[in-house]
Amino acid sequence: MTAAIYQDVHTRLPWQNNFTQLGERFFTRLEPQALPAPYWISRNQAVARELGLEPAWFESQAALESFTGNQTPAGAEPLASVYSGHQFGQWAGQLGDGRAILLGELATDTGGVELQLKGAGRTPYSRMGDGRAVLRSSIREYLCSEAMHALGIPTTRALCVTGSDAKVRREEIETAAVVTRTAPSFIRFGHFEHFSYTDQHEQLKTLADYVIDKFYPACRDAAQPYAALLEAVSERTAHLMAAWQAVGFCHGVMNTDNMSILGLTIDYGPFQFMDAFEPGHVCNHSDNQGRYAYNRQPNMAYWNLFCLGQALLPLMDDQDQALAALESYKTVFPKALEARMRAKLGLPDMQADDSALVDNTFKLLAANRVDYTIFWRRLCGMTPQRGQEPLRELFFDGESFNAWALQYSERLTHVDSALRADLMLKNNPKFVLRNHLGEQAIRGAKLKDFSGVDTLLHLLQTPFDEHPGHDSFADFPPEWAAGIEISCSS
Repeated sequence: MTAAIYQDVHTRLPWQNNFTQLGERFFTRLEPQALPAPYWISRNQAVARELGLEPAWFESQAALESFTGNQTPAGAEPLASVYSGHQFGQWAGQLGDGRAILLGELATDTGGVELQLKGAGRTPYSRMGDGRAVLRSSIREYLCSEAMHALGIPTTRALCVTGSDAKVRREEIETAAVVTRTAPSFIRFGHFEHFSYTDQHEQLKTLADYVIDKFYPACRDAAQPYAALLEAVSERTAHLMAAWQAVGFCHGVMNTDNMSILGLTIDYGPFQFMDAFEPGHVCNHSDNQGRYAYNRQPNMAYWNLFCLGQALLPLMDDQDQALAALESYKTVFPKALEARMRAKLGLPDMQADDSALVDNTFKLLAANRVDYTIFWRRLCGMTPQRGQEPLRELFFDGESFNAWALQYSERLTHVDSALRADLMLKNNPKFVLRNHLGEQAIRGAKLKDFSGVDTLLHLLQTPFDEHPGHDSFADFPPEWAAGIEISCSS
């Protein structure tokens, strides 16, 4: 594609770049740093269509250069934003986009969508980092963000991932990659903390007003709009935590700078979908204290919301308003989790004993360390009359399983079997991004075989379908998978 055609295509893209209107204290304008000889690793056609990208251009060298950071699309206004945050419970001070550069915001049929290049080079907020991302972490984020979207879990998404043979030093020498991720906004709790802790209260108000007007307009009519904002964010976060817990997802780094103001899953580093169900599972090998263990995620989310509430205090009348706004989390989360678990159990209505059944299910799975995803998928085929054997073989304690199966069967007595089956098959995925599946795709990609990435993308975008011929991707993890370690460098 010629340069003239390239420019013509991008002139027609509807950049609107609303974040730049907040003012220079919110970001630093800068260009991404080029990588030599970039190549495609994978392109997400579904996201491209939603963004309105022309298919021919998305296949072009010009697109490759744009999404690697080697040339800036016409109309884009690249920047890195500043924020602060608490990391592993400690105030870390100023942070910011250390290796992510926001290209700008595109207008789409469903609203504005920001495009951000992760791994596009150093910024003023890199804190001695190299500003790069490596192949393995970029593939993991690319695949997992799309997997979460297909599971119905709020998340950032990924348009594409590109690579280069440029060397990057982590625990070992690796190659560079850039993932283009999208979201309505990448604003985090840490953005509010930054302006609050540095006594920039005018900018704090500007940021809060921007978020309210653009994403939470109903809060503007409240008696105290900023308390209403905190309450709305608390409720979105509660629903997000319920979704994570229900699907067995561990984030790994739930710092306040990794918490989205829109209640999205953001910043995929050391994450994991659990294999064997273990409530205290810690997926991040850098988390020596287990702060972000699976069973602690809901409480950690509340802790982070409390930090957000503290940051918003200069805009409220008193502390009681913030505390009252946070109360919604405590009521919304358990109800949201129980609703998701009822759907996984195939229970279309609510009965008084359902919470006890959910609790007993979790206890049974934990006591027997049952594979979480396989249990729920096999449960779809169980009825009070048949199908118990494929489930029973997952448990070493047959008596405890039999007692639970009886309780569950009695609950199904008046549930329509067809309705139950449909509900369960829509809420219990056959395919999730297990660590070993991602590792296999990464190993192939290191040899320039990207077919494994595309195959996984296809399966994860339709995780509830059967996909005949791909049963191995839904099987138990191999023994070597237990040795996979993921850390903050991932």
